[in-house]
Amino acid sequence: MINLSQDIHPLTAFKRSTSDFVNRMKRTRRAVVLTVNGKAELIVQDAKSYQQILDRLERFEAVEAIRAGIAAAEEGRVKPARRALAELQDELGISR
Repeated sequence: MINLSQDIHPLTAFKRSTSDFVNRMKRTRRAVVLTVNGKAELIVQDAKSYQQILDRLERFEAVEAIRAGIAAAEEGRVKPARRALAELQDELGISR
């Protein structure tokens, strides 16, 4: 999580002290917001923390897809797999 009082810095400060910023990000696992002319322009973070975010997003998307499938089944918006595959083969012109 970004700490608004500690993790927002001008891009010029990042350029001057890149190694210090990198070491701090690795130690704290917090991203840094870089500003240009006082406006947030970039978010920089260490690769391990970024990968953790990607992993969490992937799990979240999987859970949402499962929930959507359960809701579809509960609403009766499903069909037997053999029928669905046969319809798909017909639609794509694939012989059975």
